[in-house]
Amino acid sequence: MSERETNNTILVPIDFSEISMNALDHAVQLAKIYKNEITLLYIFEERPIASILGLGKQNVELIDAIKVKMDTVINPLVQEHGITIKKEVLEGRIYKTIVSMAEEGKYDSIVMGTSGAHRMERIMGSNASKVIRHSTVPVIVVKDKQEETGYEKIVLPIDLTLETRQKVVWAIHIAKKFDSTIHVIFETETDEFVRDKINATVNNVKRMLSDEGVKYEVRSLDDENYPENFSVDTIQYSDEINADLIIIMTQQEKNFSEHIIGSYAQQVVNLSSKTPVMCITPKPSGQSVNVGY
Repeated sequence: MSERETNNTILVPIDFSEISMNALDHAVQLAKIYKNEITLLYIFEERPIASILGLGKQNVELIDAIKVKMDTVINPLVQEHGITIKKEVLEGRIYKTIVSMAEEGKYDSIVMGTSGAHRMERIMGSNASKVIRHSTVPVIVVKDKQEETGYEKIVLPIDLTLETRQKVVWAIHIAKKFDSTIHVIFETETDEFVRDKINATVNNVKRMLSDEGVKYEVRSLDDENYPENFSVDTIQYSDEINADLIIIMTQQEKNFSEHIIGSYAQQVVNLSSKTPVMCITPKPSGQSVNVGY
């Protein structure tokens, strides 16, 4: 697997809420293992009316205060873990600023918090959803604080798209670093043609994992024990095994009938209350997949 060009840094948007602090804690643990740096990013929501009225100058003192507050977060982490954490304070539309900074700066990944479908934080909610949809940089979404960050069990949902292979490449890369077991899951199919196709795909995934020396388990999610749609079933299985990470694709995720279900990624992110979710935007078919870190 070739390495994509990165700045060896994780981007962490923060608004000082508990959820964004959980994301920072998660990023710190990753940085220690992968020898990454972290950029902590605070964004002032763009307000055109403030510029028109000449109120933007008041932001100078506020920015200084935010930087001081960021230092109170950063300094103890640097001292405790011996990692490098930089800070940035920018103004703009939140999701656009996060995406453009991550892509232009060639960041390894974005680690950010989200409160899911039922609660909203300033950085979270719809902004997290938009970042997931638009970022070409992998996004790891965190909700709850992790007692110990280590990807011992990785859940890898499999479908019939060509893009599925890209998930496998990332899963292998992470599993090798953490000595993880990858749990390959797929929905049980009654249609013989579709069943044969998914079985062929799963066998190909198994070969890839075996060739790379990665531990794995395979589970077909039958209708009796997993009667809901694939997103709900994915979370049910992840909770049952106490998974440490779920890896999914974003916009082009499809079901076994090969109909686009773009909501799958968002449903998994919303429904996963305790397991971080890694969201990867698929590259066009035929392009090589380059991993960072």
